[in-house]
Amino acid sequence: MNTEVLARIQFAFTVSFHYIYPPLSIGLGLVLVVMEGMYLRTRKKIYEDMTRFWIKIFALIFGIGVATGIVMEFEFGTNWATYSKYVGDIFGSALAAEGIFAFALESGFLGVLLFGWRRVSPPVHFFSTVMVWLGSMFSAVWIVVANSWQQTPAGYHIVGEGLHARAEITDFWAMVFNPSSVDRLLHVWVGAFLAGAFLVLSVNAWYILKKRHLEIALPSFKIALTIAAFASITQLFLGHRSATGVAQNQPAKLAALEGHYDSLEVADLYLLGWVDQNKRTTSGLKIPGGLTFMVHQDFKTPIPGLNSFPRNDQPKQINAIFQFYHIMISIGMALIFLSWLAMWLWWRGKLFEQRWLMQIFVWAVALPQIANQTGWFSAEMGRQPWVVYGLLRTSEAFSRTVTANQVLFSLILFTIVYLVLLILFLYLLTKKIHHGPELHTEESAAEIQSKRQLPRL
Repeated sequence: MNTEVLARIQFAFTVSFHYIYPPLSIGLGLVLVVMEGMYLRTRKKIYEDMTRFWIKIFALIFGIGVATGIVMEFEFGTNWATYSKYVGDIFGSALAAEGIFAFALESGFLGVLLFGWRRVSPPVHFFSTVMVWLGSMFSAVWIVVANSWQQTPAGYHIVGEGLHARAEITDFWAMVFNPSSVDRLLHVWVGAFLAGAFLVLSVNAWYILKKRHLEIALPSFKIALTIAAFASITQLFLGHRSATGVAQNQPAKLAALEGHYDSLEVADLYLLGWVDQNKRTTSGLKIPGGLTFMVHQDFKTPIPGLNSFPRNDQPKQINAIFQFYHIMISIGMALIFLSWLAMWLWWRGKLFEQRWLMQIFVWAVALPQIANQTGWFSAEMGRQPWVVYGLLRTSEAFSRTVTANQVLFSLILFTIVYLVLLILFLYLLTKKIHHGPELHTEESAAEIQSKRQLPRL
């Protein structure tokens, strides 16, 4: 493989591994805010105990996320020097804003969140919890803004020519609120809420199956389920809005996402299928004219297909983009069904009697993660062959002085280090889950369980 392909693989690998953790931080942060808010409102110690337990897991996720995120900044300078020079003014501003407004806020209050119990008042500790959560949210803002600018550039002008060309900001707020940033940010936030909520659902479903820590597992499950149910249905509308934005701003990407080739025909909406790139056709289960209706609200208006764009301006891996995109959508629909099925059973008072459903929730923790990853894959691969849409090609952006062997060697090292970090993370997470929450109530766990009618599983 050549240097460009290896550099792309390396960056995709490091970003994908890192992206396991920030969505969990954002989603779990929201869960912590709700749990501790319930404690302040009710003064029931059980809510404090569940908050204490999940703060420990939040700290673990936060630590691994920070460690894995540092590598990418170095990759910009080593493997993608031309890109870094071209977008330095834009990307540098966004990363600086993340450090000033987001990371400083998140890390500054993290100490109070972790060690402030009994050292500050409950309202002050709750304020710290909110600030840490908002810090993680703001961090996502600036990363998504920088990435969205690459998708839909705005608020800039080009200085210099050829290898010396670079983009400079002319309007900071136009750069921030570029045509895709708001839609993509909302989509990312809600995807993170789902990741955090389903982590809490998974752990508490396991406790319920094992009949352990039920005094905390049952109310924790209900809190996370409420967040998951409303986030999943919200994501449906945000996903549609984001896709509509792609249709307006990146028509070649939309055509790749849906495997749409013929510009003279209305576009079908595929539920599942397969793209034959040699024959330039797509087959599968579809809604005739469905994509046209979603974009134009009619069944007659054609949508630009891949055949209307020059071959060198089209993504190469159309079928992979198609599959990733439809995996994301399928998981999104599954999360809606699973969450609202559980809400319906809760309303009927039969939620915790369904052992099979608890078993599904234990393993469903992987679904939001897969959806988040495949969503990013489809978005980034669909932008190709551009690293900055319509301005800078990926083939022109990588470092010319770095050899393929150097990139391959570093990729192997990163793989080993990240594998060790993953094993460490899973070991510590499993250890904390098996240990379970500690009760700080006036009554012991045994006394509470003796007074509570346990669900029949």
